[in-house]
Amino acid sequence: MRRSDVAELFVLAALWGGAFLLMRIGAGDFGAVPLAAVRATGAAALLLPLLALRGEAGALRRHWRPIFTLGVVNSVVPSVCFTYAALSISAGMSAIFNSASPLFGALIAWWWLHEGLTRTRVAGLAIGFAGVLWLAWDGASFKAGGSAWAIAACLLATVCYGWSANYARLRLRGVPPLAVAAGSQLAATLVLAGPAAIWWPGHALPATSWAAAGVLAFACTGFAFILYFRLIASTGPVNAIAVTFLIPAFAVAWGWALLGEGITPTMIGGCATILAGTALATGLVKGPQRRAVAG
Repeated sequence: MRRSDVAELFVLAALWGGAFLLMRIGAGDFGAVPLAAVRATGAAALLLPLLALRGEAGALRRHWRPIFTLGVVNSVVPSVCFTYAALSISAGMSAIFNSASPLFGALIAWWWLHEGLTRTRVAGLAIGFAGVLWLAWDGASFKAGGSAWAIAACLLATVCYGWSANYARLRLRGVPPLAVAAGSQLAATLVLAGPAAIWWPGHALPATSWAAAGVLAFACTGFAFILYFRLIASTGPVNAIAVTFLIPAFAVAWGWALLGEGITPTMIGGCATILAGTALATGLVKGPQRRAVAG
């Protein structure tokens, strides 16, 4: 990778890691659904004109049905879930659970697309999910003020991300990535508009929350998608997915520096375990290639 690519990779990780911080800042004032709606609307407003300028709007019209489905599962549900989780757990913890998305993607690919798994990838899945269980077991409580529902929301979001990656491979292969990104955010905007209007806060929102929502929408979602697709084009998807390993570090650092969030040994150990499992399960770290489980 060129130095410029590495720099863009770190900028992207900082943006996506910062998204968890911004959700933490804005969720209390906006609520989960309204903040998710503002995020999608801002991102769509940035991406759709760019799509038109590139002459790729036709792809959105031709493939609107699968793009709409992807928008619901990959944008609406995860955004609402992570914003809801931000009400009760730290930005760093949410980001660590988010890093399990490739694990669910590999598991769903085996179950749904019958993609075979080597012994190394099976071991990676076992290690990664052990890290998820470790974190969830340590922090989950269904008592008042507990974090179990927030953790469940994070895990539902990661399942959606894993499913969406495989759905896109199956139904949107060859479709311009910008059309998928812009269309997904447009779909999320349309789906969330009604619920957001119903649950819109009845009080004036402070400037800090509006600022957090604006940066979340335009920088951490719209611009981040553009940056991500640039990286895929210049370095390939395998190198671009390395951002998965950097996001938790940035989210934890942002939360610690700006909100005073604590960093526990369990968070560090669980994150390291999940990322080690992800590296094996996704093939970033190679091992013996003997087939272990057929899909």
